[in-house]
Amino acid sequence: MIERNENLRWASNWLIAAGIYNLVWGAAVIIAPHWLFDLLGMERMLYPEIWQCVGMIVGVYGVGYLIASGDHRRHWPIVLVGLLGKVLGPIGFAMALGRDVFPPVFGLTIITNDLIWWIPFSMMLWDAARSRGELPEGPPPSLEDALSNAFDQNGVSLLSLNDESPVLVSLMRHSGCTFCREMLSDLSSRKDEAHRRGYSLAIVTMSSDDANAALASEFGLEDASWISDPERRVYRALELKRGTFLQLFGPRVFLGGLKAALRGNGIGRLDGDGFQLAGAFVIHHGRIVRAFRHKTAADRPDFGSLACELPSA
Repeated sequence: MIERNENLRWASNWLIAAGIYNLVWGAAVIIAPHWLFDLLGMERMLYPEIWQCVGMIVGVYGVGYLIASGDHRRHWPIVLVGLLGKVLGPIGFAMALGRDVFPPVFGLTIITNDLIWWIPFSMMLWDAARSRGELPEGPPPSLEDALSNAFDQNGVSLLSLNDESPVLVSLMRHSGCTFCREMLSDLSSRKDEAHRRGYSLAIVTMSSDDANAALASEFGLEDASWISDPERRVYRALELKRGTFLQLFGPRVFLGGLKAALRGNGIGRLDGDGFQLAGAFVIHHGRIVRAFRHKTAADRPDFGSLACELPSA
């Protein structure tokens, strides 16, 4: 716990700095509304009270940042609102600059008021979003334990399934992911071939049984074993990681998502941990025969190669 708090201290320090900066800047504007205009050699405003109101708003933001500094993960809405203001501010200035409302020199305030906070605030929001799917610390469950406690819609464990025949197991990201829908479409097109080769199919998701039933009907995979694993015990036992920013939103993923969407796979609502990476495995007699672990969200397993002919033992 101490190490974890040390790792998050950077966020607290940034928010404390932002809070102090906003309070000082806001107080200065309220007390002496003309100081910035005089400093930049600009004409004084006719109605300084309006500028003082801006200072009051900035100061209130400072109070919010100091509150959020205690736990940015819990108070992420404050960070989000702050970042939105720091993004929209420069956009508004650029529009005003295009209409010759403000001189370019006034843009110096954008640097300290907005731009320098973009990266740390974005990092805090990313960390807050990622932390929502974190699982308790500790070693992952053993493969045998995970398989024996993963039951399909018929109450049959994944361990029992792979004792009877080799099982092609597909572990999905959240069910609304366009890449997961692409995987289900690929699996549906290969299911007859896999059955002929003696494989049974199992699909593991983080969704509920009802959501799994809807997916099974949509993709014609009603004869597969569908396993709900919201605690991701099977995912962890098979060493499937949670993705980094580039693994989830990198250029390759972005382009792959466009292609998958254009192929008609669509995008659904987030249902499960959006950071979880997927994978596909052949499991037989309690051991992994073949494995494909996604390195990015856009990776596409070749189910034909995974479910190739097995030796006759």
